[in-house]
Amino acid sequence: MTPTELPGERSELGRSLLERKILTSDWMPSFAAVPRTAFLPDLMWPFDMDTGTTLTVDRRQDPDRWQQYADMDVPIVTQWDDGANDGPGTVPTSSASMPSVVFRMLRDLDVEPGQRILEIGTGTGWNAALLTHRLGLKHTTSIEIDPNMAHQARARLAAQGLLSLVLTGDGTLGDPVGAPYDRIIATAGLRRIPGAWLEQVAPGGVILAPFGTHYSNADSTVRLTVGDRGEAQGHFTGPVEFMKLRGQRLLFHGHAAYLGDGMGGAARSTTKVTEEELLGEGRFESRTFAIGLRVRGCHHTVANERDGSRPVWFYGLGDDSWACVMFHDGREADVWQGGPRKLWDEVSEALGWWRAADEPGVERFGLTVARDGRQRAWLDSPDDDWPL
Repeated sequence: MTPTELPGERSELGRSLLERKILTSDWMPSFAAVPRTAFLPDLMWPFDMDTGTTLTVDRRQDPDRWQQYADMDVPIVTQWDDGANDGPGTVPTSSASMPSVVFRMLRDLDVEPGQRILEIGTGTGWNAALLTHRLGLKHTTSIEIDPNMAHQARARLAAQGLLSLVLTGDGTLGDPVGAPYDRIIATAGLRRIPGAWLEQVAPGGVILAPFGTHYSNADSTVRLTVGDRGEAQGHFTGPVEFMKLRGQRLLFHGHAAYLGDGMGGAARSTTKVTEEELLGEGRFESRTFAIGLRVRGCHHTVANERDGSRPVWFYGLGDDSWACVMFHDGREADVWQGGPRKLWDEVSEALGWWRAADEPGVERFGLTVARDGRQRAWLDSPDDDWPL
């Protein structure tokens, strides 16, 4: 089947994915046979890419609008606050990823007939359904930590005749009973690759996961090949942003925990670094990803501009260090730093390193993971790495 044989906007989506070489010909039959709409709930919250807002869409009240967003290349929130309310809530905790992200990751996974796949994070079940359609019922195992979501995914998969094994449990533990697998694919953002996954992938197998640091929410998919000694290594393949694995979410106690006594005792200075040089202009900035890899245990937030000034805050996650850079229109930025670490010095040094390296994109970075959990990042070559 070709995209032109599919109905409505789904045909347009398929054509667009093919033209951008995201949906490859080997995945086209699964795209045609397994509609995303079969795995979405009646009540959902698509992210409007034009306005940057999350919308509430209910199929029971507006089926045409629901169908429109279901067939668009947008992320759709399907759960808030770990299911504590029906939404919209405070924090989105599960979603249906953009189809372009789904098929880019499946392309990078590079599966072959006969291979066995372990998916971490079943979510709606659509990704598991695509894998099952491609590889067969006995070749895909999926793990979902949320019992209610796992139950719903099983029902949707069964309705499509694609019910593979869906386990309920902590995905960081993997599936030792079903191991070894040829591939592991994660559909939640990680800050550490679990050592158990390395043990459960056969030598030469692949782990594909969205990976990043607590510096920001930005991730990049990393494609790791498991070696004979259990170590896994590989390059990042492209920027993404995923909801984080429950056990690896940012533990941040808030601004007041760092500045309970105010800024009176902070060291003051100025910097020639501009707001544009630090933040860039896009949603997925390689400089932000690079700084996160270079500055360990740091989280940053960007405040709204007010009266021509914008503060950017940095917080040490292992101590009470903090820094603030106040950018102004027309003059140098002011800097305050408190605590044992000079966080702004570390960040500005990392930014300078990135610029001196010819401003590399995420694809030039790589990751090495040992079975004992140690992780090292690198640029271009694993011979020149540093600990995370």
